[in-house]
Amino acid sequence: MSTLKFHSIASLTEAAKAAGRRLSALVLAQQAAQLEQSEQEVYETMRRQYAVMAEAAASGSAPGVRSASGLSGGDAWRMLEAQRGGAILCGGLFTDAIAKALAISEWNAAMGRIVAAPTAGSCGILPAALLAVQEARGLPERDCVMALFTAAAVGMVIADRACIAGAEGGCQAECGSAAAMAAAALVEVCGGSPEMLDAAVSIALANQLGLVCDPVAGLVEIPCIHRNAAGVAGAITAAQLALAGVSNRIPADETILAMKRVGDAMPASLKETAEGGLAATPTARRLYEQVFGPQKAH
Repeated sequence: MSTLKFHSIASLTEAAKAAGRRLSALVLAQQAAQLEQSEQEVYETMRRQYAVMAEAAASGSAPGVRSASGLSGGDAWRMLEAQRGGAILCGGLFTDAIAKALAISEWNAAMGRIVAAPTAGSCGILPAALLAVQEARGLPERDCVMALFTAAAVGMVIADRACIAGAEGGCQAECGSAAAMAAAALVEVCGGSPEMLDAAVSIALANQLGLVCDPVAGLVEIPCIHRNAAGVAGAITAAQLALAGVSNRIPADETILAMKRVGDAMPASLKETAEGGLAATPTARRLYEQVFGPQKAH
């Protein structure tokens, strides 16, 4: 097997096509060789990560979850209550994914244990997508764990060609990257082709292009938690479009580079500094003082 190069989505999908195997199988084999471990050992490590994701979704769904700041908590529970009461627009997998994304993000804000996939601020998107589709379709755990290797490969390419940090590229680099990773994972577990994987990554990123990072009070809570819910919705949309044969026309690698250029053009006020966007609104300033006390005049 030739060594995978995590420098482009195209090279990864070409490798999968040439081998006639899922991308996740190639990634697992290479990681095992590089780590000098058996494939089962590497798989087991990833399985434990998936278990942490599931635990976070369950813990964050409980009533009474609150962040230390008091600014967030309980939205996942409210979503589940609305689902149980029938007060929802879309049922099934879609609502379940949104609730799980909220739960995991709120659990992170409450200082619970999560998996940064690819970051803590976007931690709810990838696991929510896979956990929801696993439950909806009755998928074996192994399929979802293996899909994490595909998601990781996509994340590695984005980190190499652009960035995954809000401080460098805005929220498009965090929630956008997570949505692209989740979309790729969903395409795999649904039996999509390598070409569909490329399309899903491109569509997911394109739909988040330009998203700024403007955390209220400098905390990863408002609007970050709700952006995780929107991110998993975007991942599901991108995967569904790709699985239907819809193309974004712009290859994933070019979309990733476009995301980098947009991030580079963003002012610092929109890249995790809490100096612009929603963080600069009057209500956000009041919330800052609620948490930290009056701001000192410079």
